[in-house]
Amino acid sequence: MVAETKLYDALGISPNSTQDEIKKGYRKSALKWHPDKNKDNPTASEKFKEVSQAYEILSDPEKRKVYDQYGLEFLLRGGPPPQQSSGPGMGGMPSSFGSMGGMPGMGGMPGGGRSFHFSSSGGNGGFNFSNPEDIFSSFFKQGGASMGDDDDIFAILGGEARNSGGSRNSRFKDANSGMKQRAPTPEVTIVDRPLPVTLEQLFKGAKKKMNIKRKTFDEATGKRKMEEKMLEIDVKPGYKAGTKIKFKGFGDQEEGGTQDLHFIITEKEHPTFIREGDDLRAVVEIDLLGALTGWKRTITTIDGKQIQASAAGPTQPGHMIRYPELGMPKSKKPGERGDMIVEVKVKFPTSLSLAQKTHLKEIL
Repeated sequence: MVAETKLYDALGISPNSTQDEIKKGYRKSALKWHPDKNKDNPTASEKFKEVSQAYEILSDPEKRKVYDQYGLEFLLRGGPPPQQSSGPGMGGMPSSFGSMGGMPGMGGMPGGGRSFHFSSSGGNGGFNFSNPEDIFSSFFKQGGASMGDDDDIFAILGGEARNSGGSRNSRFKDANSGMKQRAPTPEVTIVDRPLPVTLEQLFKGAKKKMNIKRKTFDEATGKRKMEEKMLEIDVKPGYKAGTKIKFKGFGDQEEGGTQDLHFIITEKEHPTFIREGDDLRAVVEIDLLGALTGWKRTITTIDGKQIQASAAGPTQPGHMIRYPELGMPKSKKPGERGDMIVEVKVKFPTSLSLAQKTHLKEIL
């Protein structure tokens, strides 16, 4: 039985959650409320701070034990614990609590059942919360990103590394700015490279080899040197333009670590098909006579089969014929394919003689 559930509620988890569930709860909440994803939401920054501090307490078994037993009010108010039990340490609190910087005064906020809000400065001898951005960055560097496949993580962390302006931590400067701050670890950047692929390769899948050159440090001399490496890139059937294939630690070595290398698929122009999601669209051009009296065309599908596309007429410009399951494979639904669509374009004559016009009027 816990004294209260405010911090658990901030992460959307139950008081019985394991450390792994606490990490997953923080990951989900931090990505949801991160200021970089909520530039038009003025409350997001405060929410981000709250989930960061909730995680900082609950991810530490000793701090969590104190919170579960005495609640947030005690942590914020400080002072001696309630005299409801006796034992070693502070009135029944774990004896290790005294080694946590005397947690009282966390946030220096008054009591009265108020909601949990961010503050980085403690009371007298109180605990000082870490900067929310430092918590976020440290979490994902230490393996938090491996708990899911979310490009938002890389967009946030990678964007920070690529920005040449001031640190995002400046958002959270406060009364604690006079204290000695921990020097930030240099961010490892992400290098994006285009990977041109044909439509046939995206249909069948392909293994592409690419020779890359990168800068490394010679351990013996400490000097920079160039190194060549052959990468095999696995292009799976159904991948779309914009898909990222990621190689962690395959870029240049820098002060903060080794760059990550991302190959971004670009689709080469195809002579017949235009890709629209999982569908393929082919345009056939017919003359006015064919549009009125009927037409027939042979279409070669993306997998090399030939089908007959036809209509008895009249055929309207822009008319479409759909052939199910003849499009691209669906990468997330093995065995399923999109459709092939044949769109009809009618080519009108540029001029007609008077006799032709008269004859057409008689017919139509």
